[in-house]
Amino acid sequence: MFSVKPIAYIRNSREAIEDDYWGNIVSTIELTSEFSEESVQGIEDFSHLEVIFYFNQVKDEHIQFEARHPRNNKEYPKVGIFAQRGKNRPNKLGLTTVEVLKREGKTIYIKGLDAINGTPVLDLKPVMKEFAPKGEIKQPYWVSDLMKEYWE
Repeated sequence: MFSVKPIAYIRNSREAIEDDYWGNIVSTIELTSEFSEESVQGIEDFSHLEVIFYFNQVKDEHIQFEARHPRNNKEYPKVGIFAQRGKNRPNKLGLTTVEVLKREGKTIYIKGLDAINGTPVLDLKPVMKEFAPKGEIKQPYWVSDLMKEYWE
């Protein structure tokens, strides 16, 4: 067994869990007292970060173990939780690539994080071209329809 603890918390205007309209949300990542400003020194030199966070408001009884229709839309095929990016995951982990706006001390300003106010952050990683996927990205037909308003 292992344990993890938050390195930071998200602060933004989103209090409720909603499926769409995350693209213009500006959030701050506020490091906990354990970390100094030096732990994020240079992070503002990157255009994007990967934010790994914990869906702390997902109740255990809502965890998905079997295939289901994404967003319960029967027009989409049934797929397993690992074939979608829903929040009801067994380990309740979220991962989103965000735009870095600026850094002030231990606070990082970002845009496009799909996490609500107070969400614990478990890790941050800068996005580097060399780690980006090589070649064309492939995905099922239903994903573009499902995501059409997600980042608006």
